[in-house]
Amino acid sequence: MQHIVTIDEIENSDNKTVFYEFKDNIDGIKSVTPIVADLEIKSLGEFIEIKGNVKGILKLECDVCLKNFDYNMDFDIDEMFAKYALQDEYGKETELKDGQFITDLNGAGEIDIYDLLYQSVILNLPNKKVCGINCIGENFSEEEKISDPRMDVFKNIQIQPKSK
Repeated sequence: MQHIVTIDEIENSDNKTVFYEFKDNIDGIKSVTPIVADLEIKSLGEFIEIKGNVKGILKLECDVCLKNFDYNMDFDIDEMFAKYALQDEYGKETELKDGQFITDLNGAGEIDIYDLLYQSVILNLPNKKVCGINCIGENFSEEEKISDPRMDVFKNIQIQPKSK
């Protein structure tokens, strides 16, 4: 199933706004439930703004013990697209929020929602995937546990109580 929204569809809709519901699996992302996104796609003249929420339960592998675990994903999306090639002299100024980028459509007449959601999910995965706060890699035998010699200096640290 294609998940495409055309620029014409947005421009010709009421208030130049399209509400888009996505509920599907995304290739390359292991999920327990379909990825669900409720998006508002709005024309701002020379720009298209996509805002909404993305949810789903993903199947991730713990970086510590290598067990699979369920990860409850829930994040907001706020993306800007330039309809035409970005130039030095755009007619309007648009304020970018912290962490927001403008994707150049370079005159393309459509936005691939599937690709947008794939990229957004990947970028919102945790840097360190850990199955739980108490995970200490119990799946490994002592021989399999990797020790980093740079950390040996911390093994003998003793904390002295403050004297009054």
